[in-house]
Amino acid sequence: MINSMWLTLVTFLPLAGSLIILLFPKDNHKLIRGIATGFTLAVLGIAIYIWVLYSKDPTIVSATNPGMFKLVDKFVWVKLGENPLIHYHLGIDGMSMLMLFLTSLLSVTACLASFTIKERVKEYFSLFLLLETGLIGVFLSLDLVLFYVFWEVVLVPMYFLIGIWGGERRQYASIKFFIYTLVASLVMLVGILAIYFKTDTFSIAQLAKDGNVVASLGYLAIPVFLAMLFGFAVKVPSFPFHTWLPDAHVEAPAPISIMLAGVLLKMGGYGMIRMSLAFFRDGDPATFIKPMGTLIAILGVVGVVYGALCALVQKDLKKLVAYTSVNHMGFVLIAIAAFMLAPTPDTKQIALQGAIIVMFNHGTTTGLLFLLVGYIYERTHTRQIDELPGMGSKIPVIAIMLIIASFASIGLPALSGFVGEFLSLQAGFVARNWIAWVSIIGLVVNAGVMLWMMQRTMFGKLKEKFIDIKDASFREIIAAVPLFGFVFFIGLYPMPILSMISNSVVGLL
Repeated sequence: MINSMWLTLVTFLPLAGSLIILLFPKDNHKLIRGIATGFTLAVLGIAIYIWVLYSKDPTIVSATNPGMFKLVDKFVWVKLGENPLIHYHLGIDGMSMLMLFLTSLLSVTACLASFTIKERVKEYFSLFLLLETGLIGVFLSLDLVLFYVFWEVVLVPMYFLIGIWGGERRQYASIKFFIYTLVASLVMLVGILAIYFKTDTFSIAQLAKDGNVVASLGYLAIPVFLAMLFGFAVKVPSFPFHTWLPDAHVEAPAPISIMLAGVLLKMGGYGMIRMSLAFFRDGDPATFIKPMGTLIAILGVVGVVYGALCALVQKDLKKLVAYTSVNHMGFVLIAIAAFMLAPTPDTKQIALQGAIIVMFNHGTTTGLLFLLVGYIYERTHTRQIDELPGMGSKIPVIAIMLIIASFASIGLPALSGFVGEFLSLQAGFVARNWIAWVSIIGLVVNAGVMLWMMQRTMFGKLKEKFIDIKDASFREIIAAVPLFGFVFFIGLYPMPILSMISNSVVGLL
């Protein structure tokens, strides 16, 4: 039975746009861009409407009603004899609502930034819309097989978008991305199959509600948890599985870097929370929860420090921003570990709210940074930091936007980055105080990296060859403004977002 069609519509509307674009002549670039922009705006509009419907629904997740999802679309997809095997099952809670909105918002921004693409425009925008469908499907799926299908769908357009429209080493970067993520996905698939054979269900909602996966798996619990963790950690990306990320970011066109950093990396953190935490929460604290939580804490802390130190030595502006993503996503792992290790429900709630809001804020701030780096590259045709002094005097609007985005990235109070990092560190300190103490090193180094980057690019003497470059156009400003809105809104008043997340958190608690 299908209860609602809104989630199906928002998921497959970009796919419809992708197919429609293929029907038009490849030389009509203006029309193709217009169609792609129209579909991304329509998806954003539907996502906002779904947000309104979600907020008006009086059904609240509680201790007696865990795992509640709203606006559910569900019917039997595959049967085994007379018994349902796989369901087409979509649903939404506070966490997936935020990820849906983030995906649709950044898709509009990236689509507007893609107007500078001049080659094979038809193929580019068709693949771009296919990518949006895959990303949305991952965040809304409530069946493990459906989740895996959308997870793999994302891989295909991203491979071609990097491999065809990327930089000089695009083929190396796209193949590296493909191999890393494909291997991780196959390992995760083994874990999914093991869960099914021991629990007899692919339902994410049912597995999360029952919470008895560890008991069902028995001695397989730790290997299956590690298989799922590996699949998600590569997507985060967590140290030491992060090496595909800098290459992919540097070679990808700027709009695809926005989607890669802003949304695709969130698939890993989302999967950990939706499955690793929800499915395995009944594990024995001494022999399962604490060892696995400590492992994730170590990965998170190393990512925070290592990402900042790697960013410190980068000469390429885009690669510098890429390594800050490793740093920021480390805070997601720290918060997830704190949830597993924390002694009280209050600390667990703070940890999970921190993890989710870090993902959302990282999507907006790092998406902004890659957008602005793209603006600078389009004007100067270089990303070498030593080549870019004095940009503040020539392109002041872009410079001001870059400074604000950088301050948000380092967690300046009153900007969005502060909220998630503060909650993650607070929970980490309560769970294991060494998590917070060591992570402070990464915080300080990352702040120094961004300040040094601003000093070397925004100030100093402008090179003669850049004397004629122009500041941001109206289209470029419009693409950035919505992201700045969330940078300030969440930084000043995060409660509406935290309240939405709390429903998902209570379900896990």
